[in-house]
Amino acid sequence: MDRPVSGLRRVRPTIRRALSVALGIVIVAFVAAPHAAALTLPTPKDFVSYLDLECFKTDPYQPPAVGLTLRHLNPVLDGLPIEQVTLGTREQLCVPVAKNDVIPPPGALDFVRFVDLACYRVVTPAPGKALVLSHLNPVLQDLPRTEVVLGRAEQLCVPVAKNGVVPPAEVMQLVQHIDLLCYGITPNTPMNRALNLRQLNPVLTGQIPPATARVTYARQLCVPMQKGGDVIPPEVLQVVRWVDLEKFDVVAPAIAPVTLSLRHLNPVLGSLPPERATLTGAAQLGVPVAKNGQLPPG
Repeated sequence: MDRPVSGLRRVRPTIRRALSVALGIVIVAFVAAPHAAALTLPTPKDFVSYLDLECFKTDPYQPPAVGLTLRHLNPVLDGLPIEQVTLGTREQLCVPVAKNDVIPPPGALDFVRFVDLACYRVVTPAPGKALVLSHLNPVLQDLPRTEVVLGRAEQLCVPVAKNGVVPPAEVMQLVQHIDLLCYGITPNTPMNRALNLRQLNPVLTGQIPPATARVTYARQLCVPMQKGGDVIPPEVLQVVRWVDLEKFDVVAPAIAPVTLSLRHLNPVLGSLPPERATLTGAAQLGVPVAKNGQLPPG
């Protein structure tokens, strides 16, 4: 009766060694496995159509007085003159959200979720250009087209990273070149629609819960610009030149203040010091639009 037991005792260490070797092989294989395939740039249509930014008021901050030369990128506005601006007080931080639980498709979500724009006060002359705007996001495509006239530029919104969470390299090559100059517009047509907004950026998903906001009056049209000294790769230019956002006022539930550290991503502003920003409440919602019927390719 003792021999089988003795034999079993001899077998068990062998089994343990075999399992340890097998587990080690699995771990090595996992660690040595190649990284997932590099992300590819989304089409302009997929990226822009799902780029919704909720803009929160921040405590005021005055950056160093940096003068910037801005050139229009969108083909509808390429006849407008070059703009000269100086960064004024920071007023907002605009962060990516999904409306009514309509999440961007995977190829676009990887990029959209890292678009964080800090908005600073600037002033330019009014171009007085008339435009027809049409909504691109599926949630709002039932809204009618609107005619607007561009007034003075009021804000420049530039890309930042929050709390040291930097986008992956493939995403960074796109989001670091998104600079939007926001013009006041007239008339201030109301949307009068309630939308549920859900945070998409990983830094804020656990800090700002989903909430329903009432979207009211149109206030600004934010259009893509290139800052002097910023070299935009051709494939990236073909995407960012179509980023047009119409900003509407919102009435939203109060939030507990959220304090963040911000760092500039665009190379032209990369030498500016980090900023501390406290979000004090939602003020506006930027939604993607097309100008004069010229739709993003894709």
